[in-house]
Amino acid sequence: MKDQRLKVFRNAVEQLIESLEASIRLARWDANEAKPDPLVAAAAKLLDRLGAADRLSSARYQGSPAEVAKVDAMRGAMKRLESAYAAYRKEAKPGGDIVAAVAALESEVGAVAGTSHSWA
Repeated sequence: MKDQRLKVFRNAVEQLIESLEASIRLARWDANEAKPDPLVAAAAKLLDRLGAADRLSSARYQGSPAEVAKVDAMRGAMKRLESAYAAYRKEAKPGGDIVAAVAALESEVGAVAGTSHSWA
């Protein structure tokens, strides 16, 4: 990977997935058990990582056709994750079905992570 901008995009997607996965695990965590610090730290970075993903997914990228295809795939992944998180937050409000919301978010995160071959 010659262009360092590709690495920035890839790191942003991977870090966003990490924070979303941590948030999902914490949402299911037994309240009587201590939460692992690394998991809490990863989840705490979620909003910052969503902001970075939003900025990157809105940015224009110029490069070789292969690089543009990878960036477009990563931008699509970030947008899907942002949308999935927004839907989760909407459903997880009081009166919503938190179990279904977590399951839907987990499903979308897994689906996006499964597309990593298109941008790795």
